[in-house]
Amino acid sequence: MSRIGKKPITVPSGVTVSIDPASRSVNIEGSKGKLSLVHRPEVVVEWHADEKSIECRLAEGTALDGSGKAYWGLTRSLINNMVEGVTNGYTKKLEIVGVGYGAKVAGPKITLKLGFANEIVFQIPAGVECSVERDVVTVTGVDKQKVGELAAKIRNSRKPEPYNGKGVRYLGEDIRRKQGKAFGA
Repeated sequence: MSRIGKKPITVPSGVTVSIDPASRSVNIEGSKGKLSLVHRPEVVVEWHADEKSIECRLAEGTALDGSGKAYWGLTRSLINNMVEGVTNGYTKKLEIVGVGYGAKVAGPKITLKLGFANEIVFQIPAGVECSVERDVVTVTGVDKQKVGELAAKIRNSRKPEPYNGKGVRYLGEDIRRKQGKAFGA
């Protein structure tokens, strides 16, 4: 049995859920937006309107060994993230550290100056918003995967280096610093 998959997903008020078993699609709409998911055939998703909860279970004939159990827990986690996203949304904050480093948002693109000869430009996906305030980049949206992916791309464009600490890091991330060369005594 999947420990994560067994837990029911409680749906707060103000969130509407529609599940189509024929096409295996789950649609969730809340105050922040709308998300949809097509789940695997090994998993059955049921909406209990009286309890305001979503239940995931394995389909009949699916063995508990192998990938069936993994898809069960994965489907439950993805649907839980969708409910959380349309209710509260997701936010990632990144800090840019370095002299002359910076970022700016212009339309659907974010441009980063990170000490390279050229500026780095990323397309902001639909449903995700970016804002820059001084040296802090804030990425927000309802889809956890899109928010995390854009934040990871921005961070990977110039990872923080261990000697001076320059680069892009998540806000509050602890960077293990190394001591530089020690000159003669």
